[in-house]
Order: sequence, then structure tokens, then C-alpha cells
Amino acid sequence: MPRPCKRRRICGLPACERFGPKEDGTTERQTITMTLDEFEAIRLIDLGGMTQEQCAGQMNVARTTAQAIYNSARVKLAECVVNQKELRIEGGDYVLCDGSPVGCGCGKSCGRMRGSVCGQDTSTNEEQEKHS
Repeated sequence: MPRPCKRRRICGLPACERFGPKEDGTTERQTITMTLDEFEAIRLIDLGGMTQEQCAGQMNVARTTAQAIYNSARVKLAECVVNQKELRIEGGDYVLCDGSPVGCGCGKSCGRMRGSVCGQDTSTNEEQEKHS
């Protein structure tokens, strides 16, 4: 019996789940799907400046697993950029961090990343009142 896949811990969902070239209406674009754990690996390593070992600790996986996730994500990004394909970010075997001290220790209020979602404000009325 194979060992069950370990769920990867992620600290936030992307604000936008779809990226790609502007549609010209004449051709249908091929789509590449990046999983949420691949997105998290790119966010932590490339944007956050973490090593693969630090990323693995944050995601609660082995370093070799983090490396495989990261490499897969990079190939998908390159395929989209070079061959003008649409990128969708969805799915995967993950658990969303709750931001608690016993969670990942990211020190953030985890969940959907704050800011705009494809040009739309994602903050709730309660969040807007706090910032007023």
C-alpha cells in the first residue's frame, strides 16, 4: 500500500487565479494549471527569498519535495511565458494555514492574500472600517 500524500501547508490563496496574454478573440489559448502548493513554492522562494530548505519547513514537506514542487512550477511558468499560454492556479493537496502560533509561524493573518483580486477590492466591510 503506497504512503498517503502529505498535505502541503500554504499561507494564502492567490488574489488572481488566472493569468495570460490578452485575448484577441481569434484563437483559443491552451491552459496550464499550476497547483496552489506550486504557487506557494514560487512565492516563498522567488518572492520571499527563502531557501528550498526554509520553504520546505514552512510548507511542512521534505526538502526534496519542496524542490520538486518548485521545479514543476518553474517549468509551468516558462511554458506560459514562452508559448503564450494561459496560467490557472487551482487545486492540489494542501491545507490552508490558520495563522496561529502553532501553525506555520509565518506571522501573517493567513487566508486569501489581502489586496485586490483582479482589480476588485477584497477587503470586507469590517476590514474597511478598521482602516478608516
